[in-house]
Amino acid sequence: MGALNVTPDSFSDGGRFLERGKAVEQGRRLAEEGADILDIGGESTRPGSKPVPEEEEARRVIPVIEELISKISIPISIDTRKAWVAERALEAGAEMINDVTALRYDEEMAGVVVRYKVPVVLMHMRGQPETMQVNTEYADLMGEILEFFRERMAYAGTQGIQRDQIILDPGIGFGKSLEKRHNLTILKYLQRFKVLNQPLLIGTSRKAFIGQILGLPPEDREEGTLATVAIAIRNGANIVRVHEVGRTRRLVQVVDAILRSTSEAPEQ
Repeated sequence: MGALNVTPDSFSDGGRFLERGKAVEQGRRLAEEGADILDIGGESTRPGSKPVPEEEEARRVIPVIEELISKISIPISIDTRKAWVAERALEAGAEMINDVTALRYDEEMAGVVVRYKVPVVLMHMRGQPETMQVNTEYADLMGEILEFFRERMAYAGTQGIQRDQIILDPGIGFGKSLEKRHNLTILKYLQRFKVLNQPLLIGTSRKAFIGQILGLPPEDREEGTLATVAIAIRNGANIVRVHEVGRTRRLVQVVDAILRSTSEAPEQ
């Protein structure tokens, strides 16, 4: 999944693709580099970020979606927590919703998912982006995320969303403590979420925990990102959301080849 931020303030590439022509060009580039899905967002969800009015969010993303539809052959995902924006994106040609609040921010979002019969990403996060780093205490990090997923899946079911529409995202960097290495724990024990039998999406690209390990700014975290992608796939991730598609695609091909190899281990 290639990430395209049509925003002035995203942590990794804020402002680079705010202008429609540049956003369209980047979307085409990500598709050409081998993205299977293009995830377009018009509101930054970095820690402490403020909500963007839905009209402004739609103004940023809808023209980009409308232009890209005829230029790329891969499905477009709309990265939004607002039902009004999601519906307009779907009408413009998007085929998937990525909701960082797991249908909690806007009570109308579940209805949009049902009406359009599209896949939806349900992500774990405490609170909202503006407040998610206020409380990062967990008695049982993996267990609490697992119970959150179960509760959100049950809610989705009551709204008419089918199980085969749901993708789960444990929310790397969203309400997780850098000091307690929560993000590393999630990646290391990601396999625990496979008991739910749902596809897992992981978004580690250029995030702060990589910068903490390497002591580098977002633009220099690509090798760190690649390492997290390899580990995530090894531990059960089905979709990886990244800013740099070309190199990640090549890494994924090699990791997949190793994991799918049917060769026997040599006798000792």
